[in-house]
This record gives sequence, structure tokens and C-alpha cells, in this order.
Amino acid sequence: MLKRSNRKNLLRNISMFLAILGPGIITGSVDNDAGGITTYSVAGALYGYNLIWTLIPSFIVLMVIQEMNARMGIVTGKGLADLIRENAGVKITFFIFIGLLIADIGNTTTEFAGVAGSMEVLGISKYISVPIVGIIIWVLVVKGNYKIAEKVFLIFSLSLLVYVISALMGKPQWGEIGKSIIRPDIKMNSTTLTMVLGIVGTTIAPWMQFYMQSSVIEKGLKIKQYKFVMIDIIVGCVATVVVAFFIMVACASNLHDHGIVINEAKDAAIALKPLAGNISSFVFAFGLFIASIFSATILPLATAFYVCEAFGFEAGIDKKWSEAPEFYNLYTTILALAVAIILWPNAPLIGISLWSQVINAILLPVVLICMILLVNDKKIMGKYVNKPITNIVGWSSIILLIGLSLLLLVMPLFKN
Repeated sequence: MLKRSNRKNLLRNISMFLAILGPGIITGSVDNDAGGITTYSVAGALYGYNLIWTLIPSFIVLMVIQEMNARMGIVTGKGLADLIRENAGVKITFFIFIGLLIADIGNTTTEFAGVAGSMEVLGISKYISVPIVGIIIWVLVVKGNYKIAEKVFLIFSLSLLVYVISALMGKPQWGEIGKSIIRPDIKMNSTTLTMVLGIVGTTIAPWMQFYMQSSVIEKGLKIKQYKFVMIDIIVGCVATVVVAFFIMVACASNLHDHGIVINEAKDAAIALKPLAGNISSFVFAFGLFIASIFSATILPLATAFYVCEAFGFEAGIDKKWSEAPEFYNLYTTILALAVAIILWPNAPLIGISLWSQVINAILLPVVLICMILLVNDKKIMGKYVNKPITNIVGWSSIILLIGLSLLLLVMPLFKN
């Protein structure tokens, strides 16, 4: 039996963790957006279990980057955009954030494409689903507050676990999965390498760095709570990789074995119906729907946060419209543009998605280098700068991500 004092400490620690819970789990879960689900689905359908091993480096990169973000936000009390402006100057900041804004409008449009696709699987037209979802998202952010929004975001995060059900219904070969992780049977060519790069690269996007840091500040976290913040980050990263794992398993177990090729997550949901039944198809489509709503909420929110931070405007869900008009106007504009593009007949959605990813790939190295230079600046971080081992892992992760981003950009040039 635990002593009374130990029980009190345990209960106090649990209460503290539950109060802090949020930023790490939400930021990690948003990573499993419509684009991420598409990447994992296609990988499972094409390569079976043989690319599941890529989730291991993905997990490491995600955790290292999020930890540095959270620590910088806690110590400085400032967002990443604020710190970049103060240390890099307004001109450089302007060009970085204009690029990020354009990319995130495209990214938000892609998320609404996920909403439209998942609802079409269930027989609901995009002209009904997309406007309704857009209005609900807008009301949640503009009329709500951070505590309410965070609870909704956490529910969305948990809802992504429906992919576990979809995968288990496919009766996966656990022995084959274990063997494929240790000794994958793949031939490395340009197509395979592109898929590997896509899986690892989809783990981290420029806007995620700004959202993580802003959410830590919005929650008012302090350095004495750091160990609980780390638990939140670890739980979020584990949950993210677990969801990705089961998406790949679901498609590998059902689609790969039948030689079915897909191009997007919606195709996977449709293809599962004759193979694994209506329930599996519904569960997969529902997961895509939840992920798309989740990311369609967070993406424009994160964008409005960091653009306003970068240029010195008030920002935050807990502020009234009159207190932060630039923040709410920008959020509303991004949301409205994304919805309008999806509803526009024959809109070039594939081109929009492609170019938003290209801009992300170009800006990601810039953002990450700025971030690691800032977190190692003693004038900014004091004694909380990176330790040598953290710098080794951090710079290695950043070099890896830069390499992946550059390869993703140049590889199409060398295809026959």
C-alpha cells in the first residue's frame, strides 16, 4: 500500500499532468492530417508492411523538435515568430511569413478536400459538408475560448484511434509486421525513396513549430512544469506514430494483398468496402473526416497566431474580436478562402496541394535553422540552452529534414 504522503504526491502529479495535457498531444496529432493519412495509406497499399520501419526515425525527429519548441516557449514566454522578428529583422521575417501564409492557405484547402472526400464516401455532397464544417470550425474558434477549444482538440486526437479498429478488422499478420520492421524486403529506387522521404517528411511542417510554441504560451506553462510538458510531448508523439502505424497496417493487410493501388485516402476507404466490409470502410472514412476537421481548425489558427506574432499584432483565442481584430480577420479569411476554393468547380486541387508542399519544403530548413540558433542563444535561453547531446540529435534531425526536403524538390527533375 502507498503511504498517505506518497498517494498525495501521486494524485498531485496526475492532476498537474492533466492540467498541462494538450500542446504536445494536439500538435503531434495534427500531423496525421489528410495529407499524412494519404501518405501512410498509399505506402501501405503499395509496399505492404515494408515501410513501417520509417515511423521510428519519424518519432525521434518529431519528439526532438517539439521538445525544443516547448522549452523555448516556456523559458522566453514568446512565440517563435516573435523571436525570429526580434533577432532576424522585419525584412527577413516578412518574406518568410508571406511564404508560410501562402503555403498554409493551400494546406488548409487540402484539409477541406479531406472533409469533402470522406463525406462523399458516405454519400454526402461537398456542397453540404464543407460549408457546414467551415461554419462549425469558425464558431468554435471565434466564439469559444482556449480551454473549450483544447478539450475539443483532445477529443479529436483520441478519435483518430478509430484507425486501430480498421486495422484489426483486416486481421494483420503480426509476425510479418515484426519481420518487416527488422528486415524490410524492398528494392530502393526513385519511387520507393520518394515514398520513404514522404513518410518521414510528413512528420514535421513549418507551421507546427509556431503552433506548439504559441500553445505552450497560451496555456501559461512554467519551467517548473517542464517534466509534465515532456510527458505530454512523448504521449503525443507515441499516439501520432501509433495512428500512422495502424493506417499503414490497415491498407497493407487489405489492399496490398489484393494488389489494389490507390492515389489518396478516400480511395482506401472506398476500396476497403468490398474487402473488409462496410464497417471498416466507414471507420476509415470517419477517421479521415475527423483528421481533416482537426487540421482544418488548427492550420489557419496556427497561421493567424504566427503571422500576428511576427508583425506585433495581438493574437489569441481568449481575446475578443475587438482586442485582436487582425488575428480574427486573418483566421476568417484563410478559412473562407479554403472553403471557397474547394467549392469552386474544377479547382486545381492537386496543383494547390503540390505547390503548398513545395513551399513548405523550401521554408522548413529556414524555420528549423532559426529555431535551433535561437534555442542555443544564452541571451535568450539563459541556462536552458540545448545540452551537447540535444544539439547533436537536434542538428542531425534538422540536417536529415533539410536533406529530405531538398530531395523531394529535386527528385522529380531526374525522373524519366
